[in-house]
Amino acid sequence: MASKGAMAEPNWIEVSRAFWDDVRVEFKKVAWPTQNETVAGTISVLVVVTIIAIALGIVDWALSLFMSQVLP
Repeated sequence: MASKGAMAEPNWIEVSRAFWDDVRVEFKKVAWPTQNETVAGTISVLVVVTIIAIALGIVDWALSLFMSQVLP
């Protein structure tokens, strides 16, 4: 049977407070992107996704055409 002494476990409030203190410290270390960097990154992602979607659409259309010729 464990006794309540110097080796007692910290309660959930202390653990939570320590966690959020650590989170706050780490967030101060983050190098946040500028608005221009964010916009440029977003546009790049949209362009790449559009190109891939078009390429997959063409492949799908071609395979569909091929399969309609193979299967009666």
